[in-house]
Amino acid sequence: MSSDVSVELLSEHSCFGGRQQFRRHQSAVTGLPMRYALFLPPRPRALLVFLAGLTCSEETFTMKAGAQRLASELGLALLMPDTSPRGAAVPGESDSWDFGLAAGFYLDATQPPWATHWRMESYLLNELLPEVQAELGLDAARTGISGHSMGGHGALTLALRHPGRFAAVSAIAPICAPVDCPWGRKAFAGYLGPDESLWARHDASRLMRAQTQPPFAGGILVDQGLADIFLLEQLQPEALEAACVAVGQPLQLRRHAGYDHGYYFIASVIDEHLRHHAALL
Repeated sequence: MSSDVSVELLSEHSCFGGRQQFRRHQSAVTGLPMRYALFLPPRPRALLVFLAGLTCSEETFTMKAGAQRLASELGLALLMPDTSPRGAAVPGESDSWDFGLAAGFYLDATQPPWATHWRMESYLLNELLPEVQAELGLDAARTGISGHSMGGHGALTLALRHPGRFAAVSAIAPICAPVDCPWGRKAFAGYLGPDESLWARHDASRLMRAQTQPPFAGGILVDQGLADIFLLEQLQPEALEAACVAVGQPLQLRRHAGYDHGYYFIASVIDEHLRHHAALL
């Protein structure tokens, strides 16, 4: 466990020769206790951050994806933060699926009542990630980011918004053009207000088109199920694909017949994502 006494170890489990931990700490950024999961292989050589989707928590990927076996073999530590602050008593906080709010969207809200606590971008990049990197003795050159759905949006946008913070990026069924989809528009309006020029700063496809050179020479890996009920209206991978073509960014967008949006799909493709990051880190 971290030497930081403010980090509370909630539980620890032996797993494929490593340790799966669930932790809690008091966040100065969000002003609330935050939970996260950390898988520590026997010999950590790199760190992969995995951001979960709309209705998830730090437990979802950790317990459902089956990533620890190969991560242990590859020496990848896995950091799974919660998606959002909890317990702020904000109206609508518990109903993220219907409202597209309360689930953090991995940005810093500017509008009330969300602005006080919903600061997931700053929390991840300025608090949680540096803490874990320091604990493991790893820097940005050994850190990658991935995610699913809303978390895929977060992985892509955080990597593009903060050059040099992540050496590799991938996503599974990501929200690729949130400015143009109902989930994104509802979340951005609530968190950022009505100015859509501010929304574009958190849209992976628009961020990619704004690049002056390809930001990830090693390529970006994206997997998308073709039986995903959210594919056409919410996810729009073709927007990211076109943006990558426009700036010459290598993108491996793999489309899978018969696969939906859930964790059976994630479990089916996660090994390739782990290997993608291990090769670049």
